[in-house]
Amino acid sequence: MVVTLRTRTAGIVAVVALTFLATACTIGDTGTSEPPTTTQAAAASIAVPAAAGAPINPTTPIVVTATGGRLTTVTVTNPADAGAPVAGALAPDGTSWTSTAPLGYGSTYAVVADAANPDGAPVEQTFTVTTMTPDSTAYANVVPAPEVVADTGIGVGQPMVFQFTAPVANKAAVQERLHVTTTPPQPGAWYWTDDQNAHYRAANYWAPGTKIHIEADVFGVDLGDGVFGAENNAADYTVHDSWVAKADGASEVLTVFHNGVQETSMPMSLGSPDHPSHEGPHVVSDRQQSIIMDSCTYGVCAGDPDYYREKVDLNLRISNDGEFVHSAPWSVGDQGNSNVSHGCVNLAPANAQWMFDHFGIGDVVEITNSGGPILPVWDTYGDWEVPWAEWQAGNATG
Repeated sequence: MVVTLRTRTAGIVAVVALTFLATACTIGDTGTSEPPTTTQAAAASIAVPAAAGAPINPTTPIVVTATGGRLTTVTVTNPADAGAPVAGALAPDGTSWTSTAPLGYGSTYAVVADAANPDGAPVEQTFTVTTMTPDSTAYANVVPAPEVVADTGIGVGQPMVFQFTAPVANKAAVQERLHVTTTPPQPGAWYWTDDQNAHYRAANYWAPGTKIHIEADVFGVDLGDGVFGAENNAADYTVHDSWVAKADGASEVLTVFHNGVQETSMPMSLGSPDHPSHEGPHVVSDRQQSIIMDSCTYGVCAGDPDYYREKVDLNLRISNDGEFVHSAPWSVGDQGNSNVSHGCVNLAPANAQWMFDHFGIGDVVEITNSGGPILPVWDTYGDWEVPWAEWQAGNATG
């Protein structure tokens, strides 16, 4: 901390008392007089509490106070940022000034403050304030990226997701800084699928047309283990019409509902008994016109009788472990009759094209009677497998 003081005061006026003797006309008549006095007001005192201790969190505002007078001007600059001024507000009574713009990590701010006492005598002081330098910082990214769905909106099954770029140890403290506003209102809750992903959903799928605003006010927040929030983040989404496909492994039929009304149905094939599809609601997380599917990515490599590597068209990803709704011309004869895939929903090319044209990010594919395990909550997105009471209770402190 550096503090300098420079005062500019009027000189002290010496008052000389003049006394004189006068001869009275009458015996015993005498006169006395007291010299006038002048009192100079003390100089105003300026203080910056943040300059007196350890580096501060950048979310802590710089406060300048004046005692015995009023502040006239306050300038706060960051020399490392080309001397850019920091915005602030002076209190109506002039006794304090508070910065209103966020500060940065690992910065040194120069504070120059001027004040005047009641007599108008000016005083100027300078201070330095430093902010903390965390061991590391992490961002709260939103998923899906808003620009990806800006034109299409999201489906009714899309959870709100903040994905942190580093593990979060202080989940409860961080969760308090995560906010969601829905129009119309639909109560929801946060749930951590792992140490880096906080998901938010309601008890049921979103109502079509819902506007959703999410915020992560995590700048300066201690995420734990020496990691602090790098910056705040926010995003807006619009929920489009409801598209829900129900894939029944017993009938090998995929039935599609648009806003709750059956739109169409088509034969399909789910995972074989050796590779059963996960059961439960799945959410479309990506669309790809064509991809190369390689079983070696999950350990079934060349030489294994179940190995495959081939180009597949019209892909709607419904889980991260390789489940898709896609075109499968090689299994058309089995579609509607038996489940023969490696876990995907196989469709004839024309039906796959229809699905690809109508379904997008956030739309739902509910799989039943597949003989497989429930889709794990962490498997993008197994959110809807968790019972609402359990989800609503939250797990940030568990």
